[in-house]
Amino acid sequence: MDDLPASAIAHAFRKEYGRAVAVLTRVLGDIDLAEDAVQDAFAIATVRWPVSGVPPSVAGWIINTAKNKAIDHLRREASRADKHAEAMARLSDDTPETEDEGIVHDDQLRMIFTCCHPSMAMSAQVALTLRLVAGLTTEEIARAFFVPEATMAQRLLRAKGKIRDAKIPYRVPSEADLASRVQAVLSVVYLIFNEGHTASSGDRLSREDLGSEAIRLGRLLVELLPNDPEVRGLLALMLLVESRRLSRTTSSGDLVLLKDQDRASWQRDLLDEGQAIIRALLTRNEPGPYQIQAAINAVHSDAKTAEATDWPQIVALYDQLTHFTPTPIVALHRAVAVAEVKGPQAGLELVDVLGLTDYYLFHAVRADLLRRLDRKHEAALAYAAAIERSENVAERAFLQRRLDALADA
Repeated sequence: MDDLPASAIAHAFRKEYGRAVAVLTRVLGDIDLAEDAVQDAFAIATVRWPVSGVPPSVAGWIINTAKNKAIDHLRREASRADKHAEAMARLSDDTPETEDEGIVHDDQLRMIFTCCHPSMAMSAQVALTLRLVAGLTTEEIARAFFVPEATMAQRLLRAKGKIRDAKIPYRVPSEADLASRVQAVLSVVYLIFNEGHTASSGDRLSREDLGSEAIRLGRLLVELLPNDPEVRGLLALMLLVESRRLSRTTSSGDLVLLKDQDRASWQRDLLDEGQAIIRALLTRNEPGPYQIQAAINAVHSDAKTAEATDWPQIVALYDQLTHFTPTPIVALHRAVAVAEVKGPQAGLELVDVLGLTDYYLFHAVRADLLRRLDRKHEAALAYAAAIERSENVAERAFLQRRLDALADA
């Protein structure tokens, strides 16, 4: 087993890290100690698994190993504080030793609500939850927020300190307190799903584990807040986008654009469920940003072919979304839709005023519009800029193929 690839352990880390931290936090009552113990467990895995093989229950192995590392730490620190004695007492009780889906989900939801406490800035709430629940690296989170990695590291450190010093409880808040946290919680689930849909780095376009986890969390939130239209809107959005996942890449992993996808391969059960949610929400007439994004994706899924897409309706929906979320990212996506209605020049004029020069998709959109305008030299420069800024291997390969095609044209 010495040839066990490092990618197997890396995959296990990405899939199980957040779950294990959530479970250990419930047992220990200490986020820092839980995170350190889980990291120690994975360090042990890198030594043992190449020899003994990957255990049948990865989550159970990681949780038990982390539990034992935490016990060792607490024994060394037993004389320092009462909280260590309390944690030792908890660890002496029955701790979940296998991957219990019901327990895991409850623990993850508790962790999300713990991190999304209104005493912290919204950005800190979301960033910390992405670290502890989704297991994203500090670098990945920094990219999502368009800030330097060092800045994000300090933000995460302060957020964990705030939870510790303010003794924020590890639980789902009472119904009266839910409203003050739900916006941040939805942002977290949305960003987890986005990272799953298109990974910010790595050799695969998407991370199925994160996409599935986000949808499961979305379902739990609907159970918790069944009358919140935005909660249902987010679930619908994720279902509709996830329905296209299998058609987004070829068998060899190459990216396939929406317009070129085999629509017959879209997952009908997810499409039907997402569209049913949207139809029910439309009757309520309480629009919000997640519902509108879901509606945009519903329009795409309604079209039998790419040519049949109702682009004027999509532009109108982006106009409505801009009212709720007037960000450059929304404006960029709106410009793409406008280009389908009014032509690439109209779209390019909207893109060029956005100034998202550090964002790879800004350059990728510009490149495509310039290509359609037959401005090959400028398109090539834009493709090169997009490639330079993308960390996802599948996206970089797609952009490189487009750049190579310009030279051959």
